[in-house]
Parts: sequence; C-alpha cells; structure tokens
Amino acid sequence: MSWSSPHGTTLPDWRARTLLMGVLNVTPDSFSDGGLACTPEAAADRAEALMTEGADVIDVGGESTRPGAAPVSAETELGRLLPAIRAIRRRLPRAPISVDTYRPETATACVEAGADMVNDVEGGRFGAGPDGSPMGAACARLRCPLILMHRRKEPDYADFWQELLADLRDSVRRVEHEGVRREQIWTDPGFGFGKTPAQNLLLVRDLSKVAALGHPVLLGTSRKSTLGLVLGRESPADRHEGNAATAVWGVAQGCSMVRVHDVSRLRPYLRTADALRAGRLP
Repeated sequence: MSWSSPHGTTLPDWRARTLLMGVLNVTPDSFSDGGLACTPEAAADRAEALMTEGADVIDVGGESTRPGAAPVSAETELGRLLPAIRAIRRRLPRAPISVDTYRPETATACVEAGADMVNDVEGGRFGAGPDGSPMGAACARLRCPLILMHRRKEPDYADFWQELLADLRDSVRRVEHEGVRREQIWTDPGFGFGKTPAQNLLLVRDLSKVAALGHPVLLGTSRKSTLGLVLGRESPADRHEGNAATAVWGVAQGCSMVRVHDVSRLRPYLRTADALRAGRLP
C-alpha cells in the first residue's frame, strides 16, 4: 500500500517519480523567505504559485528552524498556521498539504483544518501534547502520513553513520509502536540539523544508506549554509547550483521527494535525474 491522506486527497505516487515539496513559511524570521507569506491570502497566493510551478506537496511552516531562531509558543505557531492552511485549502481543494511542526497539538489542529500530513523536524521525539498523546499516537489517530527528520542539538557523533541510522531506526520504531502504519512513514536525514558542513556533504553522498532503511526519503538541502560554503555564496537565494546538484545526487541515491524553495527551477533537473535513474524517457 502507498501513503494516504485522512481527507481523501490524492497523494502523488513517489514510486513513479521523484516528488517536489514546495516550501511555504508563514513566519517573519525564516532564513530565506521570512515575512513573504504572513497573511492567509499571501499564503494561498504562494501555495497556488508553487503548485503552478509543479510542486507535488506544499509544506507549511509556522516556526523558523534556522540556527539561532527564537522559539515560539504553540499558540503563536497555531495562530500562523491555521488561517494559512484554511486559506490554502479553500483556494486549492485538492492540493496535498504538509504541516511542518514537532508539536502533537499543532499537528492535530492543522490536520483537522485540512492538512494531509505532518513533517516533524524532531523525528517524533519531542514529547506529548496537552492530551498526553505523542506525535506518533496523534498521527495514528489522525490516519495521516508522518515524516520523521533526524536532528541533534550538536554534531557529537563518535560514528556518524552508525549513530544517525540508529537514531532514525529509533524514531521509526517509536511511532510504529504508537500506531502509525509503516506505509505512512517517511524519513528525512536532516541536512543542516546538528551536523557539521562535512557531515552534511557525507549525508548526501551516501544517502542510499538512509534509503536502505526501507522508507521513502525526503531530502531538504535547499539554500542551506553548507551549500553557501561550497559555492562561496553568502545569500541563500544565490545557491541554486548547489540546490540542483544535491537534488540530482539525492535522486541517484534513492530519495523519493526533494524539499525546495525554487520549484520551477528544480523541476527540470529532477525530471532529467529520474530519466537517468530509470534509463528511459519520462
């Protein structure tokens, strides 16, 4: 079985081609697009533009995860997310929507408001919401897909790959025990989260090790600082070549979806990478 939405939204087949997840931050302080979609109407406009450009999933975030960003309360996060998700759902009734949150109570409210899946940067390990439900239990009850990202506060690895894979296995086991069906679980190796620049590059180089865990893999490298170091580009918006190179390499290593800011610019690279991986015309 493939992944499925609790709302009956048709989710694209990640086995047929590599999917594009378009980033939509409804935050004032995200590292490259903060403040650009802070009203419900602006969020719906941006979501519509991303879908027109070829996005398969819209990932809506209400709290910046950039290094040094100030944490926000659950109330603030929901105050940003719920109006945006409702506006997007009204404008785009059939668009797959992901909510980027690590809080079970936020995930519950946003899925009930129309989101189809949860993208959890804490890998289901943040803790329980006010009703006592951890993220896995919340998503099991909601019957929605759950993306589990790998994250550490510090890059304190004795054996990078052994520990990263063990962490991801632990996250998967945790949410399966809490009731999430296997076909609803994705993994994300967490490029840029608790890793040195060198570790980030190793992560993409050997991404097949994550794919070998048996779950579809989301890769999110778009505009991140490691690419700026490689390219000598200070501005996140000037890192397109790094975005494209890591996406194509990720496809070759078995990733199933790429999380990007520039959907239209990345789409032809993924189409070509898919054709190369398959050895046939799309």
